[in-house]
Amino acid sequence: MPVLKIANVGTLDRIVRLVAGTLLVALPYIFPTLVFENPVMRWGIPLIGIILIGTAVLRVCPLYRLFGISTCKVD
Repeated sequence: MPVLKIANVGTLDRIVRLVAGTLLVALPYIFPTLVFENPVMRWGIPLIGIILIGTAVLRVCPLYRLFGISTCKVD
């Protein structure tokens, strides 16, 4: 079994990541001129949102794995 297949993102963590990721992806469409005149902000913030959504869906965070963190409950 590959190392990244081991879930290390718990339920509450997944919910927070999904909500935050969705907001970050939607932010340029909600407030197009607020901070998004800078191309780095316009593309960087939604990219971070996509990463958060991806880690929530897959239940795996590579940074958590690197630092030995897990928010999954142990039975």
